[in-house]
Amino acid sequence: MNVQGKMLLALDQGTTSTRAILFGAELAPRATAQRELAQHYPAPGWVEHEPEDIFRDSLAVLRQAMAGVAPADIAGIGITNQRETVVVWDRATGRAVHRAIVWQDRRTADACASLRAAGHEALVNARTGLLLDPYFSATKLAWLLDNVAGARARAERGELAFGTIDSFLLWRLTGGAVHATDATNAARTMLFDIVSGEWDADLLRLFNIPRAILPEVRDCAADFGETTLLGGRIALRGMAGDQHAATLGQACFAPGMLKSTYGTGCFALLNTGAEPVFSQNRLLTTLAWQLGGRRTYALEGAIFVAGAAVQWLRDGLGIIATASEAGALAAQADPAQSVYLVPGFVGLGAPWWDAAARGAIFGLTRNAGRAELARAALEAVAYQTKDLLDAMRADWPGMGETVLRVDGGMTASDFTMQFLADLLGAPVDRPTVMETTALGAAWLAGLQAGLLPGPDQAGDIPRASGATHWRLDRRFQPQMARSEAERKHAGWRDAVQRTLSNR
Repeated sequence: MNVQGKMLLALDQGTTSTRAILFGAELAPRATAQRELAQHYPAPGWVEHEPEDIFRDSLAVLRQAMAGVAPADIAGIGITNQRETVVVWDRATGRAVHRAIVWQDRRTADACASLRAAGHEALVNARTGLLLDPYFSATKLAWLLDNVAGARARAERGELAFGTIDSFLLWRLTGGAVHATDATNAARTMLFDIVSGEWDADLLRLFNIPRAILPEVRDCAADFGETTLLGGRIALRGMAGDQHAATLGQACFAPGMLKSTYGTGCFALLNTGAEPVFSQNRLLTTLAWQLGGRRTYALEGAIFVAGAAVQWLRDGLGIIATASEAGALAAQADPAQSVYLVPGFVGLGAPWWDAAARGAIFGLTRNAGRAELARAALEAVAYQTKDLLDAMRADWPGMGETVLRVDGGMTASDFTMQFLADLLGAPVDRPTVMETTALGAAWLAGLQAGLLPGPDQAGDIPRASGATHWRLDRRFQPQMARSEAERKHAGWRDAVQRTLSNR
């Protein structure tokens, strides 16, 4: 197919919203559509999504983003998604047997603790690069099979299918013709050997998961079938978990390059090249991407609550009306106040991995108010990021000095980005296209379509139709004295220690 001049469509299914972005062949956004996604909290620590809402919203935003564009003018669709979230559906109807269990959900914390106590974490870490935590998919999937009436027997008979959100959407978009995932999403299930690139038989036995329900694993840029639900035939050509897509969107193609995405949570990925680096500091070893059958690895630090803390200020406390108000309010805070918010609403992620930790506020005085709470919520993002980067440097001395490339909704806040640069003592680069997750998905689709060069050909700044893949909007340089940054971070570390469940 001649794809010269064609457009690319990205579907970005996230934790709190679903969006679609239409990109030109030069990877400049042309149209965007978005819908918020309802969250369901049936019990403390439980988080669920309705899969039918996700599919309905996905179709709606795809149609809206490509309004006025003929399907024949779209070279391909790239899908990127919230990772680890589990869906089990009926192969005959395509409908889920239960709400999706979201990556934030902690209902299997006791099961993980039991497996850890039995000495199984070493096997899990060696095969998957992950830790035994309810964050990942395997124990969520086992819970569904054991708690939905008849699910395990139906799964063993081959009547049910499992997937992360990408796989569920692919099944529905292709009318059940394709049951597949990509290697990055597979790598987050706790069932996939990231060295051999295959589902692992020992882990399937450990978690009691029947192989019959698993999707086929493909490259991130691959033939994923086609959909006829958007007015004509459009090929599905790219797929990656959201943080991996963002790494590609940030053009972090060389080992040592680092990106951090600030959405509901925060996720930092450090490209470590063709060989996995297994962490000694409770970071995750994961796939950055898989292209042409070759795997590139990354160290990852996961923060469960970033933008979600701002949502709490808005929806829980009512001290702001919109998320965009947080930065301006934080700038009004009394600099003499040292208020720390440890946002352990659903436990703490890397490098603490404490599922039982809960949120806490420290340093309150009578003079602390709305502005101080807003500042504490935004500063918590920077503190947690520094914890991750410190652990990465300890695990991989080759990291050296770095520039942090940032993306996601929170990066619109100049206050937050400047404090991040100050605390890290390193430059923070914000790109012109901050929706780099969708950009990475579009890039994968364009790569598979033959429209765009691969990373080996393109280097740090891939070019398409004469335009750059990644462009700088603003660089935030550190301005705070290192002694002050270190004092602030020490106060944060003390607050976290007071919050940990096993202190």
